[in-house]
Order: sequence, then C-alpha cells, then structure tokens
Amino acid sequence: MDDAIMEGSFKIVVLMKPVPDMEKVKFNVEKGTIERESSELVINPFDLHALEVAAQIKEKVNGTVTTISMAPPHAADALKESIARGSDRAILLSDRKFGGADTLATAYALASAIRKLGIPDLIVAGEKSVDGDTAQVPPLVAEMLGIPHASYVSKVIDIKEKAIEVITEQEAPYRVELRLPALIQVTKEVAKPRVPTLKDKLKAKKYEIEVWSADKLSDVANPDFFGLKGSPTWVSKIIVPKPKPRSKQVFNAEEGIKKIIEILSKEGVI
Repeated sequence: MDDAIMEGSFKIVVLMKPVPDMEKVKFNVEKGTIERESSELVINPFDLHALEVAAQIKEKVNGTVTTISMAPPHAADALKESIARGSDRAILLSDRKFGGADTLATAYALASAIRKLGIPDLIVAGEKSVDGDTAQVPPLVAEMLGIPHASYVSKVIDIKEKAIEVITEQEAPYRVELRLPALIQVTKEVAKPRVPTLKDKLKAKKYEIEVWSADKLSDVANPDFFGLKGSPTWVSKIIVPKPKPRSKQVFNAEEGIKKIIEILSKEGVI
C-alpha cells in the first residue's frame, strides 16, 4: 500500500443487501409473491466477500468502512452483523417511499445516500444478490456518481494514493487500474469472509443503526425517482416451479450404458 495515503483518511463504502434466508422463506404460490416476513433478513452471501475485502483494505491503510443498505426496518440485525465484520458505521435507508424499487430506483437511492455522505475513496459491492441475481445495481451506482467501476473483481493487487489495481475475470483475467474514487464489484474469490469474534458480536449488538428516510435525502435527490414511482420495470408475478416426480430404475453396468445411449440418441445429443 502506498505511504502517501494519510492514516485514517481512506474512506470505504460497502453496498450491502439484506435478503431473506432462502432456506426458510416462504412463497405464496397463489399470489405469486414472496412472504418476506416469513424469514429474518440476513446479509446477502455475495456481500460477505465485499465486507471482508473492505475490512482488509481498511486494516492495511487504517481507513474507515461504512455499510449502506436499503431495506425494511427489520433489516437492522443484518446491518449490525456488518459492524461485527469490520464496518465502523452502518446506514439503513428505510421508508415506504423506497418501496417497490427496481434496480434503477434502488441504485438512485443508494447513490443519493452516498452523495449525502460524501463520495468515498472506494465503494465495494458483491457480485450479485441471491434474491435478484441481476448484478445491475453496483454499476448503476457508479454511473450515477460518475466514477469508474470494475465488475467480477477476483483480486485486489494494490491501492495507491489515487488508484486501485485489481484483477477482473471477464472471459479471461485482466489486470485493471482504476483512478479513485472508484467502485469494484467483487466475486467470491476476492476474500474469504472472517468469522466474527465474541467481542465483535457484543460490540455490534450494542451498535445503534442510523436510519435515513427519503426526506433525509431531499437536498441531494428527486423523490420522484424513488421506489415504485421511479421504477420503469416491476415484477408482475413470481412463479415457483413445482418439483417434478422422479422415477427410479436399476440396471447393471451394461444395461445402464445402453439405456444412457438410448436416451441421448432420442434427445438428439448423439
């Protein structure tokens, strides 16, 4: 790391999405909706790697990390866990006016909060979310803030006073240098999430999450671009596929090979 970075001056923001526990959440098949209240909200698994690499960079340059999320009020526990994992500050954007947001409106709210906070040296986000799987929000945030960004970052090589050097995995590995401030969207390979200590968990439990309403952003944002009102797309229905029944057949090795060849020939594979 470059000695020119002043101690404590390097600011990092992590975009973290609280998501339903996918093993516990229930779906209303008749209405085609997710019953989000059926499960607690947890940190999106991909964002754990973003939090870890942010914490590692913070430790190397003695900087600070702020986590920002947009979610319902009961997402507070997920944000507290980010404190246990190395964040110094956690901000929850929570307001009915943010409800129904698609990726564009979500990115607009997050970018507005970052403007309000002050654009940091580095923004880190996970590759995608397990409940949306679009990977669109982080690049949109970067574009709205007018800063360079890199997706599929698998390794952070170095951070200098005015640039960050990373490896991105897009068809082939590329070594890229971005001028700061910048946003990186990281893969699971970038860092292995740490296990919070008991001391970290107790500290996080006592932490008071900052909750920002839409009105808090009134000086930096247009409320018409928030939530459903600011969303050009929306989810009309969620379809939960029914599991297909499976039939079991037992063959000896020779019969099994013949059966496989028969099925592949029928499907036109061979």
